[in-house]
Amino acid sequence: MSEQPTYDEIRKAPKVLLHDHLDGGLRPETIIDLARETGYDRLPTTDAGELRTWFREASDSGSLERYLETFDHTVGVMQTRESLVRVAAECAEDLAADGVVYAEVRYAPELHTSAGLSLDEVVEAVLEGFRLGSEGRGIRVGALLTAMRHQARSMEIAELAVRYRDVGVVGFDIAGAEAGYPPTRHLDAFEYLQRENAHFTIHAGEGFGLPSIWQAIQWCGADRLGHGVRIIDDIQVSSDGSAKLGRLAAYVRDKRIPLEMCPTSNLQTGAASSLAEHPIGLLRRLHFRVTVNTDNRLMSDTGVSKEFANLVETFGYGWDDLQWFTVNAIKSAFIPFDERLALINDVIKPGFARLRGQA
Repeated sequence: MSEQPTYDEIRKAPKVLLHDHLDGGLRPETIIDLARETGYDRLPTTDAGELRTWFREASDSGSLERYLETFDHTVGVMQTRESLVRVAAECAEDLAADGVVYAEVRYAPELHTSAGLSLDEVVEAVLEGFRLGSEGRGIRVGALLTAMRHQARSMEIAELAVRYRDVGVVGFDIAGAEAGYPPTRHLDAFEYLQRENAHFTIHAGEGFGLPSIWQAIQWCGADRLGHGVRIIDDIQVSSDGSAKLGRLAAYVRDKRIPLEMCPTSNLQTGAASSLAEHPIGLLRRLHFRVTVNTDNRLMSDTGVSKEFANLVETFGYGWDDLQWFTVNAIKSAFIPFDERLALINDVIKPGFARLRGQA
């Protein structure tokens, strides 16, 4: 294995991001600006440094209520066309600055209509922002439209995703509390998407175990799993390090179903107790289709480069491992095969080769 990559070197590497929430990645300064412009008066502080710290501490508190409160504030300032365009543009800029060349960023249109925007207006504003923020920065950003699993609007959002699929929406997702809200509640939406030849991912196996993953794949037909960490519950590791896969884990690996892993976020929500014990180490060793993601960059005070740097430090990964994660991600992206192949051959592999000093 080559010398371990440093954080600064990793930032220069061409990276791919599949699991990033738009309302979890705002700049603290922007939240304060938008709160002032839109009359939102519930922020815990209007000092940008203090606000950044508050978001991280509330997310680290171990209290789900405090963690969810952080989103009340970001969503609270994302209710106008102007604010959505700005947040989306800055998202693309920030990801590009972190070396991301392709990203799929998700958000729930239904959460941004309280000031009168229609679902279509929300989608058009975000797409406009992604376009503005991507221009000339060597990044492509696709949108994933999320339906909230405790609501009953998934069919409406699925139809919205199909309506905008040729202009920047690359897929569909469901999110929200897993326990009590199984993905099968939204079966009609998933069956509609399959009939439309559309792509979708499902948040599963984060807060809830194997039944959530099984339903997402075998009932709903998910192309990818959002998180999927609990697949570890179906793998038995012997004292000599050998692993025996249960039927579901074997199916996930055999079918190359992508796992959208978000290590820092998983520690915050209690899906793993430490990075060293995070399932990503074992799943990488067993060659599951693992990808590395940010989930919520503001709440987790993170970026893809930071996630990679943490994994390098914890597991001793080198450039080969980071390229493997990156190629996994672009292989799993919801864009056409030829475009994925071009990114692998023209951007990702040459970029990593240069950093290895081979080019």
